Amino acid sequence: MIGWVRSEFSAGKITHETFRKGSGPGVIIVHEIPGITPAVEKFANEVVDAGFTVVMPLLVGATDKSPSRNYLASSMIKICISREFTKMAVGQTSPVIAWLRALAKQLHDELGGVGVGAIGMCFSGGFALGMMVDDIVVAPVLSQPSLPFAVGVKRSADLNLSPQDATRVAQRAADGCQVLGLRFTGDKLVGTRFAELHKLLGDAFIAVEFESTAKSDHSVLTEQRKELGVQRVIDFLKLKLF
Repeated sequence: MIGWVRSEFSAGKITHETFRKGSGPGVIIVHEIPGITPAVEKFANEVVDAGFTVVMPLLVGATDKSPSRNYLASSMIKICISREFTKMAVGQTSPVIAWLRALAKQLHDELGGVGVGAIGMCFSGGFALGMMVDDIVVAPVLSQPSLPFAVGVKRSADLNLSPQDATRVAQRAADGCQVLGLRFTGDKLVGTRFAELHKLLGDAFIAVEFESTAKSDHSVLTEQRKELGVQRVIDFLKLKLF
């Protein structure tokens, strides 16, 4: 990863590698399954080039490694056995979100400004929503949120938030904090979460949806990249953070 500075960040009992690059307002980008792939790095570099300081934590997998069936499976297994992620339970906030909130706070304490942005995708797609309980997260972006796994009606609709966090997120939305969401319309991994986001956030939820052309359409910002989606994210970050 050319130009990215590797470090580690610890909060509570959780420690993960982080990779940092750029200058300007802070943005936390959380990768999708299986890890920080070349496509994820490409997107992150574009956010850097748009004038932001980007920090990418590595939660599973590796860097600079393209997706393959075995790599996807190994990363999925790590997610399934890790206690950091809420995979099947409903009405709970994944424990790793507390770690991400601490990372965002450290970045904001260093950089200052109006706040930070947070982008999640796939298994991390809803994490920016959980981070939004803190006032410093002013530009939350949810790309194809997929946890908990969309098995059954309740899990397909669940937003990976505890009742207390859901109340706080709804209040922040009512106070004017907008949330950007992106997905392919045929993506079954997203379940019915966009409908639930509209219910929870009202007009504060901005949905950017693309018609699916294949059953595999999932990764809006990376593997099945939509240029308009990438631009909408960058425009949203500029609007909220500059």
